[in-house]
Amino acid sequence: MEDLGAFVLIPTLLVFVLAVATHRPIESLIAGSLLGLGMAHGTQFITGFSETSLRVMMDETVAWVILVCGFMGSLIALLIRTGATGAFTATMTNRVKSRQSSLFLTWGLGLIMFVDDYLNSLAVGSAMRSLTDKYRISREMLSYVVDSTAAPISVIIPLSTWIIFFAALLESNGIAAEGEGVITYIKAIPYMLYPWIAVFLVPLVIWGKMPALGAMKKAEARARETGVTVPPGAEHIELANQSIVAKDGVKPRFSLFVIPMLSLIAFTLYFDLDFLKGIYVSLGLTVTYVLVTKTLDTHDTFDTVIDGFKTMIEPLGVLVAAFILKDVNDVLGLAPYVIETIQPLMTANSLPAVIFVTMAIVSFTTGSNWGVFVIVLPIVTALTNNLNADMTLVIGATLSASTFGSHACFYSDATVLTAQASGCTPFQHAITQIPYALIAAFISTIGYVLLGYL
Repeated sequence: MEDLGAFVLIPTLLVFVLAVATHRPIESLIAGSLLGLGMAHGTQFITGFSETSLRVMMDETVAWVILVCGFMGSLIALLIRTGATGAFTATMTNRVKSRQSSLFLTWGLGLIMFVDDYLNSLAVGSAMRSLTDKYRISREMLSYVVDSTAAPISVIIPLSTWIIFFAALLESNGIAAEGEGVITYIKAIPYMLYPWIAVFLVPLVIWGKMPALGAMKKAEARARETGVTVPPGAEHIELANQSIVAKDGVKPRFSLFVIPMLSLIAFTLYFDLDFLKGIYVSLGLTVTYVLVTKTLDTHDTFDTVIDGFKTMIEPLGVLVAAFILKDVNDVLGLAPYVIETIQPLMTANSLPAVIFVTMAIVSFTTGSNWGVFVIVLPIVTALTNNLNADMTLVIGATLSASTFGSHACFYSDATVLTAQASGCTPFQHAITQIPYALIAAFISTIGYVLLGYL
C-alpha cells in the first residue's frame, strides 16, 4: 500500500465527527472503518471489510472481551434475579445517609475492585444505581466516579490484568529482561501521573471543591431538581438494565452479593490475574449455590444466565466495531505516522511530555489503549534509547496516555461498559466526564515537563 501521509488521519476524524453529531458510536465506527478500508483496498473495500471483521472476531483478545463481558452480564443478572443486588442496596442504604457518602462508597468500591477495569465498571455501576438514584445523583455523575476507578486504579495497583499484559510487552520489546517485566512496570508506577491524578480528583468533585462543569453541571441540575437521574436518550439502556428483576418471594441475601464479588477478586488473583477464569469459577459457584438452595429453579437460573449475556450485546457491538477501526488504523499506519511526524520536536527532556500528549490524542481518537501501546512501544523504545532519555519515565508517560484514552474516549471499552452498567449512553458519559479528564491530562502534562527537565 502506498504511503498515504496525513490522509491516514481522515477515517478516525470521520468517526469522531459522526459520533459527536449523531451520538451513535457503532454506526460512526463502521463508517470510519469503511472509509479506511476504501483508502487501503480501493474498490475491493467490501472484501477488505469481510477479511478485517473475520480477523477481528478470531482475535484472542476480542474473544476474551466478549466472554468476559458476556458472562459478567450473566453473573450480575443472577445477583439481581436472586435479590442479592437489592439486599446489598438495602444494607448500604441503612449506612449511607447523604449524597456525598453514597458517592464515596462508589469510589471506595472501585478501589477494592482493582483486579480488572471491566469488573470495576460492570460490578460497581450495577450495584450503585439504585442507591445513588435515592439521592438524586445523575447517572452521568455515577458513571464518572465508577470510570475514574476502573482503568486508572487497575494501572497503578500492580495486582491487575493490566500489569500482566504490559509486563509481557516490556519484556518482548527488550525494555526489561526476561522475568523482570513486572519489576520494571512497578518502577514506572510513580510516573504514571494521569491515573494517579484521575483517581484522586474524584474526592474533590464529591466534596464540591471541584465544581460540576459543562454538561455534568446540567446533568446534576436535572437530577437534583427533577429527580430524573436517567438522562433523556438513555431509556433503552435503563430498560435493558431493568429487564431482569428480583423474583417474587425470593429471600434477599446480602452475602450472595458480597461473596461472588470477593470470589471474583480471589480467583482472578489465584489464576495469575486471569479474569476470565475468575469469572468462570465465580459464575459456576453462584449457579451451583442458587440451584442447591433452590433460590431459583433450573429453568429460571439458566434463562437468567442467558438473559444477562444478552444485556451486553449492545456494548459488545460497540467494542467489536472499535476493534475493527483499530485494525484498519493498524493497516493504514496511523500511530507510526503520528510518532514519525512529531519526532523532530523531541529531545531527551521533552520526550515524556510529547509522548504523553501525542499518544493520549491517538488513544482518545481511536478508542484503543492496549492496542496503541503494542504498536508504539517499539518506536518509543527506539526514540528513548536514541535520545538517551529516562526509560522508566517514558514508560510511565506512555501508560498514562493509554489510560487517558481508556478513560476519556466515548467508544473505548471502559467508557462503553461503564455507561451500560451505570445507565447512560457512552456519549453522555464521555461528554460529562471530559472536563475532568482534560484537567487531569493538563496537570499530567505539566508534571512530565517538570520531570523531564529536572
